[in-house]
Amino acid sequence: MSAVLLSTLPTLAELEAEARRRGLLLRLQVRRPAGLLWTLRVGVARPEPLALLGELKGWALPTTAGLRLDTMRVQGERSAAVGPLIWAATFAWALEVTPCRSARLLAIRDDARQHCRLVRYFRQLGFTPLRELGGSAVDLGPRLLWGGAGLLMEGDCAEGLRRSGRQLAQSQPSTDTR
Repeated sequence: MSAVLLSTLPTLAELEAEARRRGLLLRLQVRRPAGLLWTLRVGVARPEPLALLGELKGWALPTTAGLRLDTMRVQGERSAAVGPLIWAATFAWALEVTPCRSARLLAIRDDARQHCRLVRYFRQLGFTPLRELGGSAVDLGPRLLWGGAGLLMEGDCAEGLRRSGRQLAQSQPSTDTR
């Protein structure tokens, strides 16, 4: 990734170009049923042979705090750039297309050790804890929405884009000779 991209927030077009430079496909699938909310799926794949390396699913309400990130998966060999590409593209899309400026996600609590890893990973992206979703009656609605118990976290989209852009730049030495 060029030094210019590191000094400013990368755009979605710049991130797609960076994915191509690395031999990857970055694609966003966005729908806006009835104009009420956006549904989002971000994927990174290897083109030959075609293989999905990672994806993120989420949705957004048309508010500054409306981005909700649900499922993130990365798999396969040589996938160091996949996670940062997905996060950067997600945040860039939110900043360019929606009024969303912050995002929420749930660090699910399936297993204590995995939960700690998730919280640490999300903190590296700039997310901070909001509250624990547990077994109380007051948590029933949010648990149904998020699909489980865990730590609800919030992060700034611009800061997440900055941090994921830095991680992307560090994931592979640049071969850009400009």
